Parts: sequence; structure tokens; C-alpha cells
Amino acid sequence: MKDSSIGLNRRQALGALAALSGASQLSGQSAPQCHLRAGLVAYSYRKQFTAQSMSYEDLIRKVADWGLDGLDCTVYWFPNTSDPYLASLRKLAFKNGVQIYNAGVRVRLAQPTVELQQAEVEQIKKWVDVADRLGASHVRVFGGAIPPEATEQQAIGWAVEVLKRGAEYAGTKGITLGVEDDGGLTTAARPTIEIVKQTGSPWAGINADSGNLRADGYSQFDSMLPYATSVHLKVDIATADGKKEPADWSRLLGMIGKAGYKGFVGLEYEGDNAEAEVPRFVATLRTLVRQVSG
Repeated sequence: MKDSSIGLNRRQALGALAALSGASQLSGQSAPQCHLRAGLVAYSYRKQFTAQSMSYEDLIRKVADWGLDGLDCTVYWFPNTSDPYLASLRKLAFKNGVQIYNAGVRVRLAQPTVELQQAEVEQIKKWVDVADRLGASHVRVFGGAIPPEATEQQAIGWAVEVLKRGAEYAGTKGITLGVEDDGGLTTAARPTIEIVKQTGSPWAGINADSGNLRADGYSQFDSMLPYATSVHLKVDIATADGKKEPADWSRLLGMIGKAGYKGFVGLEYEGDNAEAEVPRFVATLRTLVRQVSG
């Protein structure tokens, strides 16, 4: 993929600043300060983790070398969750100036029975405790598939029940749960937002992913930002008719700033050549984020 696909130049960085400034001038206010931080989602190196050619220790050092601020861990590839292992990762991250800020876990909220809902709540509790020991303040979960013969509204109600109970526990640890827009019930922004709104918890929000939406990527992403507690940017984004095109990160950062989100923006790379391409993309993200941040 060519560098120009996401604009590896200063002009796009300035474009993001211009978007923020223009929006502020319309309201008669000074340009908002985004206070964003650039991160990497560990899922970007899923093939290397699966092949055991990379460890989390390796990735923490890479993130530090690239000058990124944080790492979004995907817990599937932890060799274990023992206290000594988690403490060693936390210490290594601290020594390298890297914040482990997020943990992605295999929780599927939409469960049709009390027993299945309780099982997901217990999974949330387990991974909240792991995140707490890692020093991460955010755990991302998924809506899951709509159960057979269920309506979307029924599935939303079941997801809300699990998220409410999970968020109640997470809040006791100072940890926020973010529902990611990623297939199944949360393929689109509207049901994802509805789950969070009905949950009504200060410890629940959206892990807004710009590249997972099937159509109208910019518009749907923008609608989730008022509820965003973490953000993923991908290299591609969906057009109005559902085709994929190179994402305009400056445009997305402008939306993020206008929405008042302050926090981590992590690259999640889903291509096949992470070793060659991730360093280039994170360099771009780091530059753009620093241009628009106070």
C-alpha cells in the first residue's frame, strides 16, 4: 500500500488542524484542544503472536521505539494471566514510557438466557481484574451475534443486561467497558449506541472503530464519538455504498476533536504485511495526533 493512501505528509496534518479551527470559528470559539494520544492495537500483529514469533515484551519495546504513547492489548495471546507475568509486563511498559491502556477480550454481550448472561458477566469480571493488574483503565467487549430467531431489540436488551452488571463491577476498579462496533449485533453504529444509552452507566461507552462499519463509515463513526471511551483507526473505511477506500485520518481526527474526545487513538492494522507496513502507519498516526493535540 502506498504512503499516499492515508496522506503521509504535512498537508493532511494541517488539514486536520484546519477542520478543527473552522468548526470552532463557526461557533465563535477557539480551536478545541484534542489532547489525543497515539497508540497501537496488538491485534495488528495477530499472525506473529499466533506463530509465536513475537511476544508482548517485543511489542512493548517496538511501541516505545516508535514513540507511541500506548498499547491496546488483545488478551488472546497472553501466555498466562499469573500475577508475576502481568506484573512483569506492567513494569516493562512503565520503564519504556508506554501505557497499557486497553484490553480486548472475547466477551459477547447478547446472550438469550440467564445462565449465558451470567457466564459473560463472570468473563467481564475476570478480565477487569486482569486489566486492573496490568494498569489498564479500559476493557473492550463485543456485542456478539444476534441469537437465532431473536429480534435485534431482544438482543439489545440482553446485551444491556450483561453490560450493566459488568460495568457495575468494572466501576469498582475504576475501569471502563467499551463496546466495539464489530460484527453481529454491533455491526452498525445505531444498535451499538442504543446498548450504551440503555445501559446508562458512567463506566460503559463505545470502543469506536472507524474501519469495522459496513457503509457510511465517516457518518456512522461520527455518530458514535459522543459515547467513545476508546478509538481505533484503520487504514480503510467504508463508503456510502459499502465499498472500501483509503481512510482520511485527518478528517477522522477532525471529527474526534470536534466531538470533544480526549484519549487514545490506536492503529489497528488488518493487512497481511505488518512487519513492513505498521511502522510506516504508526509514524503517520503519531505525527498527525501530535499536530492536532495540545
